[in-house]
Amino acid sequence: MPHPVPSASAWVDFHQRTRYYTDTTHKDRRNTIATILYCRTSTIEQTLDHQVTQAQQAGIEIDEVIADPGSSGVSTRLIDRPQGKRLFDILRSGDVLVVRWVDRLGRNYEDVTSVIREFMTTGVTIRTVINDMTFDGGTSDPIQKAVRDAIIAFMAASAQSQAEVAKDAQTAGIQAARSNPKKYLGRKPSYDRVTFETILSLLNNEIGDSEISRQTGVSRQTVIRVKNDRAGSDALLRRWGM
Repeated sequence: MPHPVPSASAWVDFHQRTRYYTDTTHKDRRNTIATILYCRTSTIEQTLDHQVTQAQQAGIEIDEVIADPGSSGVSTRLIDRPQGKRLFDILRSGDVLVVRWVDRLGRNYEDVTSVIREFMTTGVTIRTVINDMTFDGGTSDPIQKAVRDAIIAFMAASAQSQAEVAKDAQTAGIQAARSNPKKYLGRKPSYDRVTFETILSLLNNEIGDSEISRQTGVSRQTVIRVKNDRAGSDALLRRWGM
């Protein structure tokens, strides 16, 4: 399902209201609290624009966008990415760090959980676009902290699990293609890579099939197929180069 490309006028308007950086030349000089959206893409099928659009459609007012295009969340830690490293330098107490989901920070459990803890310790609030989850270090109640940390741990573990499933599916797909290329192609999927990842994220957060269908624009039957065969659905996308 292709995503609409913003018009030239829309981009002009967006850049007038936000700052969009994918290089290392900018030096932070702001004196006010900011809401910063961090975007990451690891494949050509994923787009930075889509992540920005999702945040805006969720009603989040973005002051600055920082992006790492073509960066792996599995092999590259947040602090080792050009723009991810900048987050540690520019985020201040009171700032809000927005990500589409925690997998944009990374797909390694240890890295994601430690990064979120470090940001919360410095007074930064982390907010996800999907399901509008908010994490901060404001509470001192041990029960609330335990619940918060458990949710963070679950989401980070899900991100790593998805990456491992995708890797296994890719390996299986390559082997199948070599053994029978014609049969391997299969029917073209009705969803793209971004939609597939969104469906997985919503499923991991126990969102209902009908609601996922409404949010992603695919049929409920497609959601159920993805839920019942995540690896196979991922492999089908890869077979079609999606």
